[in-house]
Amino acid sequence: MPSLNGAFSLMLLWESHRPLTAHITSSIVPNLIAFSPIYKSNIHKISSVDSKFVLLQTILIMCDNEITKSVHIDRRRSFSVENVKIQDLFSFHFLSSLTLSPDKTRAALVVQKANGKDNDYDGDIYLYEIASGAVRRLTSQGDGKSYTWLDDTTLIFPSAKRNKALTEASKKGEPWTVYYSIDVTGGEAVEFMRVPLSVTAVKPLGGDLFALTAKYNKYAPDLHSLCGEEKEKAIADRKAEKDYEVLDELPYWSNGAGFVNKDRNRLYLFDKSTGKLTPVTAENETVGLLKTKDGKLLYISTSYDDILDQASGLYLYDIASGEKKTLVCQDEDLKLGYADFLRDKIIVAATDRKAHGMNPAYNFYVVGEKGLELIAENDYSIASTLGSDVKLGKYGGYHTSGDSLFFITTRGHANHIGKVTLGCDKVELIGEPIGSIDDFDLGDDCFYFIGQRGMRLPELYSLCGKEEKRLTSFNEEYFTTHAIATPEPCFFENDGITLEGWVIPPYGYDPSKKYPAVIDIHGGPKTAFGTVFFHEMQAWAGMGYFVFFMNPRGSDGRGDAFAELRGAYGTYDYDDLMKFTDAVIAKYPAIDTARMGVTGGSYGGFMTNWIIGHTDRFACAASQRSISNWVSFSNTTDIGYRFGDDQMAANTWDNVEKMWWHSPLKYADQVKTPTLFIHSDEDYRCWLVEGLQMFTALKLHGVQTRLCLFHGENHELSRSGTPRHRIRRLKEMTDWFQKYLE
Repeated sequence: MPSLNGAFSLMLLWESHRPLTAHITSSIVPNLIAFSPIYKSNIHKISSVDSKFVLLQTILIMCDNEITKSVHIDRRRSFSVENVKIQDLFSFHFLSSLTLSPDKTRAALVVQKANGKDNDYDGDIYLYEIASGAVRRLTSQGDGKSYTWLDDTTLIFPSAKRNKALTEASKKGEPWTVYYSIDVTGGEAVEFMRVPLSVTAVKPLGGDLFALTAKYNKYAPDLHSLCGEEKEKAIADRKAEKDYEVLDELPYWSNGAGFVNKDRNRLYLFDKSTGKLTPVTAENETVGLLKTKDGKLLYISTSYDDILDQASGLYLYDIASGEKKTLVCQDEDLKLGYADFLRDKIIVAATDRKAHGMNPAYNFYVVGEKGLELIAENDYSIASTLGSDVKLGKYGGYHTSGDSLFFITTRGHANHIGKVTLGCDKVELIGEPIGSIDDFDLGDDCFYFIGQRGMRLPELYSLCGKEEKRLTSFNEEYFTTHAIATPEPCFFENDGITLEGWVIPPYGYDPSKKYPAVIDIHGGPKTAFGTVFFHEMQAWAGMGYFVFFMNPRGSDGRGDAFAELRGAYGTYDYDDLMKFTDAVIAKYPAIDTARMGVTGGSYGGFMTNWIIGHTDRFACAASQRSISNWVSFSNTTDIGYRFGDDQMAANTWDNVEKMWWHSPLKYADQVKTPTLFIHSDEDYRCWLVEGLQMFTALKLHGVQTRLCLFHGENHELSRSGTPRHRIRRLKEMTDWFQKYLE
């Protein structure tokens, strides 16, 4: 071992033709840890350099209260290991939209990167060749953010950049979606087809026929049918009427979409050769899912003229005959989460919402002669609910193969691929309980998925049997040059329940010193934290903060009973968070309890507002996209008219006292904690009034407060907001913490 006198860098270079991770972690690392407890918390990761060498890097050994920031690979080459910083957003590659070619020989995916100059994200389609492992870029203009396989070697993708005339026409109210095709074996993208609609999804049906869904509003003039002066007048009239809205239904607005009164997602057939559009669904019907097979369209839709409910119907449309068959009637009052063809049957994920309200797990059924027939009960999500701020784009994934449906599910603090099979009444789990699986597809013998593993940002992986392999290195340079800490578990018991929590020690952690700390609370509440890369948390740890986070009761991943929080917001969930804070302080005496902050967004914003009204133990708070008043929330937000009543087990007219009791605003006169509010003026999920009410109340009661309002952003500011606003948001929060915690 090197001498412990002074700061130094430690390098391990091991020559071998076999994997050495196990050898290094089992022999060398324990010897280092034995010297000092400091070593353990500062061993961040093991990463491969090439097929011949393995580097144990970022072993940061503190000596005489100093810490090295240089790792030497050999005498000819070295690089600096940097802390994670706020500006690193511009270094991240965001992966999404994974789909294999029909012949399963290639995987296409979208890679996006923040563009500081344009304050936007450039997205391009990449291709992974399964046989060779080669990765290549297919598009290069930053407009490849979605695509569809046309055949084994051809992709089509929409672009608003490549035809400026039609883009301008769309802005004036004459919608166009222009698709381009590209041969993945070589060649440039060429225009493929023009659809006179704002298309939301497209499915090739063979030849020139396509099924597609598109935005539709029966009040909007059809400019495509007009020409000359008549068309110009209609455009002028539309422009003149843009300064007011007519509202006559619920919801009248939707987060990320703006005002949506009478907007629907309509299903059409489109003939490319003739340009003919044939509506399949009615004017008042909105389609949520579309599947195709053997000349038939399977879709989930909801019809409404006044108030949108969660109940939906399932329908089968025969293209040749034009016959529509109702498989599940909307009047059955079922919420349908998914449906697909499975051999000669149709599998459906559905819930009656009776046991656990409007957002429970879905059971699995097949369509039988007498309606839905249960094949497997399920107590968990059928999509990823694992939080992260480095996901951008389209995620999800449901696929059928043979007798089985495969889907993503969150269990505990990680994601798996779930499998439900005809003739088996259990949900099988595939994959190790580590990190995230955000999107996936099925190969011939393997699963391919986009996920986060080992504190890496998203990459493409394969899972063949039990062998998992990373296939891409889009974010590898960032990973190997930055000190990314692995969250340390801090589990504890409350009310006889073992609860999950984690702590990220500050960069250069010295147990003999005192450090500030921040507890970060997730949204939902039916989502979950896990051990994946979180930009804001790693940045704060890099600045010298302890960061801790947990999954209180109400979170996802442990079944519907654990997630049950209706009528109980601010009770046992609050108690869990406070007991967790106590457990963290007990485990890490280096935390300065006089310098602790609290933050969270959405439900986490509600809980931040609740915390500051019920305890003064935190020196400051940052409340993001929050709920402060359940009465106003329920009657103003896009989902409030259903979600508020459901989650409170009360409404404004039957039990307004209960809604007010659970409202943080009720306790604002007790707040002493300096609080920053982050809100966006197009956040219709937790409408701006929620932040304004708390801000005003704290001002009136003499509390130090500040509200940062982001124009043009919505509820997704921290995850998909414009790059500059995401940077500014995180900087505002960090500055607030530094002001009150340093």
